[in-house]
Amino acid sequence: MKTIDELLSEDVAGKRVFVRADLNVPLDGTTITDDGRIRAVVPTVKALADAGARVIVASHLGRPKGAPDPAFSLAPAAARLGELLGADVAFADDTVGASAEATVSGLTDGGVAVIENLRFNAGETSKDDAERAAFADRLAGLADVYVGDGFGAVHRKHASVFDLPERLPHYAGYLIATEVGVLKKLTDDVERPYVVVLGGAKVSDKLAVIDELLGRADRILIGGGMVFTFLKAKGYEIGTSLVQEDQIAVVREYAERAEKSGVELVLPVDVVVGPEFPDLKTKAPADATTVAADAVPADRMGLDIGPETRKLYASKLADAATVFWNGPMGVFEHPDYAEGTKAVAQALLDAPGFTVVGGGDSAAAVRTLGFDENAFGHISTGGGASLEYLEGKTLPGLAALED
Repeated sequence: MKTIDELLSEDVAGKRVFVRADLNVPLDGTTITDDGRIRAVVPTVKALADAGARVIVASHLGRPKGAPDPAFSLAPAAARLGELLGADVAFADDTVGASAEATVSGLTDGGVAVIENLRFNAGETSKDDAERAAFADRLAGLADVYVGDGFGAVHRKHASVFDLPERLPHYAGYLIATEVGVLKKLTDDVERPYVVVLGGAKVSDKLAVIDELLGRADRILIGGGMVFTFLKAKGYEIGTSLVQEDQIAVVREYAERAEKSGVELVLPVDVVVGPEFPDLKTKAPADATTVAADAVPADRMGLDIGPETRKLYASKLADAATVFWNGPMGVFEHPDYAEGTKAVAQALLDAPGFTVVGGGDSAAAVRTLGFDENAFGHISTGGGASLEYLEGKTLPGLAALED
């Protein structure tokens, strides 16, 4: 795929450049609680603006149902982008209507505008090719060139991700080029030992990547709510912990495959439990205790990996040449259940090799828990996209950028 450097080698002054970014940031009302995805697109936007392009930034935010919803407005993200750029950023309160057309027409060379949430138009996410194409046609009318830089959305066959690049000269932005380069290090000529850490709530979300990694990784460490399906598959008592009963047989088969193929599948030896899911607003004390992984009391639920498991996982990461981590080890948003995720993050920092934090909640945890982002090899902006790439799937947004 052609990159933004190739575009910038040409004269882009005065050209309208549509940048499909990922500004899908978490909001508390209108307050952005984590601006990592906005910061990630700044290099691309700044380089284009500095070269005199008229930059139109577009993104989705949340899951509005194909119609305007003030709760999902990109206005806060546009304001934050302006702060990071140190420049005024215009904002259109629609996607392809009168406001977008007037805002884009009003741009001067080096100017930047953000148009409203793309998902306010049903054509963005439609499964009907004609409806998506019609929306993409209208978006194409706003621009001369397309730059894809929203890695967190490239696994979606959406109008601005898949259909629009077909209608304009297209290039990969700095973020996408970086993300793809990193993921190639996890799939092509991987340096070993290669250790994968998987967490999060549902094992069903990770089955496809586990299936693929059983032929690639040297060790797979499991944590988070998904681990209790693995533990139940071993016949352990898991109390009221999250479990997906319909996945137990699959998990058991994966464990057998891992043993036969020489992949070390590592599960917790102890867990931190509580009487119920904790209150994340007040973060009130949660009556947390530690028990053996095979002896969760019937009236308790597992909410983090325990201290012995933290040591075990750190030891399994100590010699890693390559690490991929996706999914927290527990309910890291609550201080009583954050220690497992902290321990894994620290173990990645201590590991000698190349470390990748695979987006989503893992990236949020790194920032929330106070770690230096720059100390990791790479922090992805797209958890779902990263997983699907590692599963070997074709990602529509990347395919659309290929020539």
